[in-house]
Amino acid sequence: MTQATGTTRPGGRSARTRRAVHEAVRSLLDESPDGVISVADVAERSGVHPATIYRRWRGPEGLVLDTLFEELSRRSPLPVTGDLGADMLAYARSLLTDLHQEVNLLFLRSLVTAARPENGGLAGLGEYAEPRVRQIEAILTASGAAEIGVEDVLELMLAPAYMCALLDYPMDPATDAERLVDNLLAVLDRRRSRSASS
Repeated sequence: MTQATGTTRPGGRSARTRRAVHEAVRSLLDESPDGVISVADVAERSGVHPATIYRRWRGPEGLVLDTLFEELSRRSPLPVTGDLGADMLAYARSLLTDLHQEVNLLFLRSLVTAARPENGGLAGLGEYAEPRVRQIEAILTASGAAEIGVEDVLELMLAPAYMCALLDYPMDPATDAERLVDNLLAVLDRRRSRSASS
């Protein structure tokens, strides 16, 4: 399987190539009225050969996902204080705020397309999501919440938030973030209770 661009070494030509491609993708997205970009346009603007782009990103969805995941991790790093409730609440509020922005709806549509079997499925999507997954794992580890995992955060927080946004009914950060976190903590408490009684 092609190595995830998010896991390439941070220096050298590989990093310069990735930076040039990300800059091209971002500028093309800013100019596109419908959020559609092409490999040919990215290649022309970045100066990176199309074959290199296809080899590393597979297509337009991979380009968008890698660019926006990298931007998200840099712009909105997740807090890791050891307080699961507080850290997840900060994450949920940031997430729901972002989902009110049009560029993040494009991000969601790219997620859905990239997750299709012909585009590599969830395994291929995981390549681009890896930096964010590591940040979520760090929150769980720091809080000692061994009973839940990234999959639980995806199912109980991210999936409802993304689904509402895709349906053009985004959740309210002021009221819905706490509800999402309460659901996650309720599952954690339930699993701890079961473990203690067994």
